[in-house]
Amino acid sequence: MQVLSLLIVVPTAAALAHLGGFAIPLIAVVLAQGLVAALLSRLIGLASWWLLIQFAFVPLLYAAAALALPSGAYLAGFLILLVLYWGTYRTQVPYYPSGPAGWRAVAAILPSGSLRIVDIGSGFGGMVRHLARERPDCDVIGIELAPLPCWVAKLVNTASRSRGRILHGDYQALDFAEYDVIFAYLSPAAMPDLWAKARAEMRPGSLLLSYEFAIPGVESQITNISIDDDRLLRGWRM
Repeated sequence: MQVLSLLIVVPTAAALAHLGGFAIPLIAVVLAQGLVAALLSRLIGLASWWLLIQFAFVPLLYAAAALALPSGAYLAGFLILLVLYWGTYRTQVPYYPSGPAGWRAVAAILPSGSLRIVDIGSGFGGMVRHLARERPDCDVIGIELAPLPCWVAKLVNTASRSRGRILHGDYQALDFAEYDVIFAYLSPAAMPDLWAKARAEMRPGSLLLSYEFAIPGVESQITNISIDDDRLLRGWRM
């Protein structure tokens, strides 16, 4: 998108400058580049979070160049983003923290009895630690593909002596039949594949929970619970 946007914005800016007889400020060209890239991303149907990335990419490069940061700062920033968003392009799932309100909502809706619970895309492990603390009768697991959140979650779990466990990997490799409750806070783009896997593997009576994102064309079977900022917790019984 950035290359295509560049091919549109730069010739247009040059033509306008020639016709108008004045120089267009570089910052205006930079902002136009981001705006056109975001609009093109919208036209081809990319997820909404990609629009923000496309819009901010060139303006952030411009700002970084203006700050004249040492080269090591760029390498450090790249490595941090790499281990934080590892696999995002393939999975279409960026880092989305669910937060304490979401943790409490999930704990409140869990069935009674001993359960095996997995948080797919568990990030820094907050949900896992909360549920392990609130439901000591349950086996609570999180799985995270991005290295940085996974490593941090494991360290925090060890330091806090949490009963929850964190696995490093892709949730697609899990057998959903092994779990009673599956919690997901993914992205709209990931929901159709999640539903297909859940229908193929989850046992009758097991529960699929999704924070904020609906499954297209599938009505939730559990009453939606309003959390905060208009976000909902949805549930489907298999």
